[in-house]
Amino acid sequence: MIVMASDHRGYALKEELKTFFNQENIITIDVGTYSKEPVDYPDFAKLGIAKVLENKNNVGIFICGSGIGMSIAANRNPKIRAGLCLNPKMAMLARKDNDANVLCIPGSLRTKKVIKIVKVFLTTSFEGGRHARRLKKISGVEK
Repeated sequence: MIVMASDHRGYALKEELKTFFNQENIITIDVGTYSKEPVDYPDFAKLGIAKVLENKNNVGIFICGSGIGMSIAANRNPKIRAGLCLNPKMAMLARKDNDANVLCIPGSLRTKKVIKIVKVFLTTSFEGGRHARRLKKISGVEK
């Protein structure tokens, strides 16, 4: 399941991505915001995190003005690995090397570019190996 969350500056892009996902018959959950009325991104990051963590196969797409705020807010939860990705290569590395379960993007990126980033994020698998060892160190489960 794809969990979508945004603040007011990410709202328009979130709606455009939802249209794309609907056309592709991909189910999403939208935890808000639902308008361009100013809101606080940490509130929606928190709602998104709760839904992402409901199932290990869930991933999140969190959008705010810069993508940085959502990334910081999401990464406060030790079970979330959120990556701010500005291009497809970053999305590939976030998944392959870091097993990211949340993609954070700026609301100002063009929809066409974001769709490329999202496609790579959703189709790249975690490589494991040395990367798994590093993730254990991040989570405090070192060997």
